[in-house]
Amino acid sequence: MGYLIKIQRVERKTTKSFYVNFPAAIAEAAKITKGEEMEWIIEDRNTFILKRVKKRKSNIKKKM
Repeated sequence: MGYLIKIQRVERKTTKSFYVNFPAAIAEAAKITKGEEMEWIIEDRNTFILKRVKKRKSNIKKKM
């Protein structure tokens, strides 16, 4: 299941910024904390991957 979001654009006198808001359910499930650093990886024009800078241990067990 996915979550639809809208990108926000903010223009100031000298800069332009785009913002992505996370649905709370996703942030809580991923245990994202305030101020945590993330990195965008652009796979192609349609696929953007958001990756933690500092890895956290996963509670999900891998299937063999």
